[in-house]
Amino acid sequence: MRAPRQPLARAILVAVLAGSLGACATLSSDGGEGEVRAQASRLMGQETRPQAMSAETRAQRRDELLAQPLRVEDAVALALINNPGLQRAFAELRLTEAEVVAATRLRNPRISVARLTQGDEREIERSITFDLIGLLTLPARAPLEKQRLESAKLNTTRAVLNLARETRRNYFAAVAGAQRARYAADVQAAAEAGRDLARSLAQAGNISRLDAAREQAFYAAATAQRARAETEALAARERLIRLLGVMDAGTVKLPESLPELPGTPRELNQVEQQALDQRIDVQMAKRNADNTARALRLTKVTRFINVLNLGYEYNTSNELPKQTGFEVSLELPLFDFGSARVAQAEAIYRRSLAQVAETAVNARSESRDAYTRYRTAYDLSRHYRDEIVPLQKQISDEVLLRYNGMLISTFELLAQARDQAASTDAYLAALEDFWVAEADLTSTLQGAGGGMSPPARAATMATDAAAADH
Repeated sequence: MRAPRQPLARAILVAVLAGSLGACATLSSDGGEGEVRAQASRLMGQETRPQAMSAETRAQRRDELLAQPLRVEDAVALALINNPGLQRAFAELRLTEAEVVAATRLRNPRISVARLTQGDEREIERSITFDLIGLLTLPARAPLEKQRLESAKLNTTRAVLNLARETRRNYFAAVAGAQRARYAADVQAAAEAGRDLARSLAQAGNISRLDAAREQAFYAAATAQRARAETEALAARERLIRLLGVMDAGTVKLPESLPELPGTPRELNQVEQQALDQRIDVQMAKRNADNTARALRLTKVTRFINVLNLGYEYNTSNELPKQTGFEVSLELPLFDFGSARVAQAEAIYRRSLAQVAETAVNARSESRDAYTRYRTAYDLSRHYRDEIVPLQKQISDEVLLRYNGMLISTFELLAQARDQAASTDAYLAALEDFWVAEADLTSTLQGAGGGMSPPARAATMATDAAAADH
């Protein structure tokens, strides 16, 4: 088919095509996974910039990490390359990218051919029709669609950060659970020895039945505590294994004890500003507000004309000269002037601005709250480590000296042993609380969370409202 000869039609098509071709998006090689991983890596303070991996590379890296006891950062790295839920999130990001690319490409023209006969006359009509309004608004819609893709990338980055936070929390819970379960077994063994000794002394008439019953009760409580600790340790380990995405639980090896308390706590004088500068939810709220503003401008542009087609016709007949020309058709706004769509977009934009303000207020408050809990957990753990546990050990040493000098009874020694065991268990719990609080503080400053945030949903609705009927 020959190109249109009419100067007006040629000028319109050339101008439209030239402006629209530059607005088309292209598919990335990995669906944006490398970019998301790099951004999450920067927020987590890692020096490396991890890229998307093939299945073989992931398997090799997984085997390397599982070959030795996992440190907390190793557990996070394993979860980020092996968690099936995260792989699903990246697949959804790829799907969004494909939808955006499809939405920013030129719409296919419609071609029609008709052959008409009337007596001896034969007439052939040929026409090609372009969605002119779609072409004209493509340069305006393309940035809007690309903003939607950026919002999807931020959502996926948030999923990465959320997975890292949950992995850290459950890593410390699993290590602490196993450590406390072992300590509970030691306490039970000591309680069993005390019970047997009390039973022998009671049979010999050297102690009362009341003292023997007390030792028996302590042993029974220690047995129950051990069973509870072992069950909680197994549950914590299984939660970690699910996050790591490991099929064979026996391949996961953890250290024997929690890391020691840091020498000094983190001093975050600018905690609020740091949260506003780097939190992913604040970035998402700002970006979605801009996305909604773009949607509002597009809605105002197309409020009166939202269907405009340009067609070129080339007709021939065996009896008449050939017939060429073009046709323009548009939808007349007799009943719907677009005011409802504009009002909807403006309301969504005002909502997105309010969401930005709410997100900023929440970010500052949550950062202060997280740091307060972090600092309290640090001070409490240090108090147990430097004051209570050493004091209980000092008391135990003094009680043992008096027992060896036959100044106190066996049961006073056993009672002090129970107090010392309780203080040690409390310190382990406080140490676990500190590391969990540290993971929560890091996550709070990153703005990690689950699911699509309200700003992203608002921007998606604004996009739908602006792009309706196009």
